[in-house]
Amino acid sequence: MIERQIVAQKMREKEIENFVFSVFGRQSCSHIKMQRTPLGEKVSVYTSKPGLIVGKKGANIKKVTELLKTKFSLENPQLEVVEIENPYLDAASVARNIMMGFDRFGPKRFKAMAYKALDDALKAGAKGIEIVIGGRGVPGERAKSWRFLAGYLKKSGDISENFMDRSHEACNLRSGTIGIKVSILRPEVILPDSITYKDMTKKEAVEVKEIKEEKKEVPKEEVKETPKEAKPKRERKKAEKTEEVKQNGSA
Repeated sequence: MIERQIVAQKMREKEIENFVFSVFGRQSCSHIKMQRTPLGEKVSVYTSKPGLIVGKKGANIKKVTELLKTKFSLENPQLEVVEIENPYLDAASVARNIMMGFDRFGPKRFKAMAYKALDDALKAGAKGIEIVIGGRGVPGERAKSWRFLAGYLKKSGDISENFMDRSHEACNLRSGTIGIKVSILRPEVILPDSITYKDMTKKEAVEVKEIKEEKKEVPKEEVKETPKEAKPKRERKKAEKTEEVKQNGSA
């Protein structure tokens, strides 16, 4: 029963994603994430052109929220628009740009479009990127697949399963359907076998500065002489008389 509920939930999320893509257009949206919150279900739309999604005074967002309520019976849906900082590092944006190139120019210039996408991703800082284009008419009547690779990619393990950004698109032409698969290893992913080392041969020059001690002059304490108290004249005369009397008595 739990497995059926999980499958039903994923199918519902895919239906909502296709509906949002049909409203906004697949060329303006990269991918969609759904999250359940205490206030309701939150739908995050990732795009490199947020102005086209929001619309004038948020008219497009209001319209889509009402449609999500009525068509999919979502309670209090919250639509959030998230801008992609660098579309060259987003696999969905790269695959969608190649798909738009097929719609405009056909399958004749597929190599130029693929190599341009590789160059842009590496200049943006990607560690590795792989593009696989396959289908009928690329070029010729028989179906073929072309693989374009640049940089370093992990094909197996935890890095490949959880940290690789993958996307695939399909383009319908007169000659047939063409599939586009894009895999990107972003620059912020730290590989387990990466080694960092320090060059100990080069020593950084350290500036030595002499520290001069400033001698502080200690102020000398001024000794104030207390003036002797002057005895009054009468006391002096009395003292002189007593001294004379003592001298006469001793004589």
